[in-house]
Amino acid sequence: MDELKTNLKKQIVECLNLKDVNPESIDDNAPLFGEGLGLDSIDALEIVVLLQQQYGIKITNAEEAKAIMQSVASIAAYIESHKSN
Repeated sequence: MDELKTNLKKQIVECLNLKDVNPESIDDNAPLFGEGLGLDSIDALEIVVLLQQQYGIKITNAEEAKAIMQSVASIAAYIESHKSN
């Protein structure tokens, strides 16, 4: 799962064009929105698209998305639990 988290960090930085953020500096459990990385709702939509394209994960429920995208660790856990589906 560590490799998945590392890949997610790199993909998020690249996808969202976060020029001032080093993927290695993102804490696995740090909030992605608000405090923490400081992403917004537009960034959330881009992450949803990223997850669909890279991992075949479809997130259609806004409340579910909030829980899944709390942190890199929560996204990785969701991907791991839905890999074989």
